[in-house]
Amino acid sequence: MMSDIATNINLLKQQVPLPVKLVAVSKTRPVSDILIAYENGQRLFGENRVQELLSKKDFVPKEIEWHLIGHLQRNKVKLIVPYVSMIQSVDSFKLLNTINTEASKISKVVDCLLQIHIATEDTKFGFSMIELSDLAESQEFDNLSNIRICGVMGMATYTSDFDQVRREFSFLTDCFKTLKSRYFTRIAHFQEISMGMSGDYEIALQEGSTIIRIGSLIFGGRN
Repeated sequence: MMSDIATNINLLKQQVPLPVKLVAVSKTRPVSDILIAYENGQRLFGENRVQELLSKKDFVPKEIEWHLIGHLQRNKVKLIVPYVSMIQSVDSFKLLNTINTEASKISKVVDCLLQIHIATEDTKFGFSMIELSDLAESQEFDNLSNIRICGVMGMATYTSDFDQVRREFSFLTDCFKTLKSRYFTRIAHFQEISMGMSGDYEIALQEGSTIIRIGSLIFGGRN
């Protein structure tokens, strides 16, 4: 397993263009796997669940950057805010407001991505573009001083129809460009499009992804 993780990371880094950020998705993986990835140069890790991230953070080097990439409940925000460098899965104004409130309590600014619903499945979370326009034009949004909106995130439909996946990723890139031109023109840090996982990251890169979230291609299939 050790050499596999090392080999997988090195292969991915050869395939992924340099400005693109590689998030190693370590959900359900033991700390020992994270440490192997770390020893092979990986510094950015993503967890889906708050409790799992909290259970691992004290057993890995402090310079590891954690991204929360799964659905986040508002009552868990205060637990996670001190330890994450980015929350990718912001899917409501109420959640954004809670993150801002908890971040302000510890004088921290939290990087966030706006999760947009791009899939056909109702089980996936995310804003619509109408909701995001309403949000960006609101006074309440302007008052959030302890969050930094760095871009958008989306999850494609789980399907073998890669033409559909490509359309969904293309739509997310269009959403990013629209938001950038309308509301974030002068915001230099609004630059990220997080899309693409182990099964579809190559399509995501072709469609403009700047952050890919890779689990099984690094750590192997789940037990």
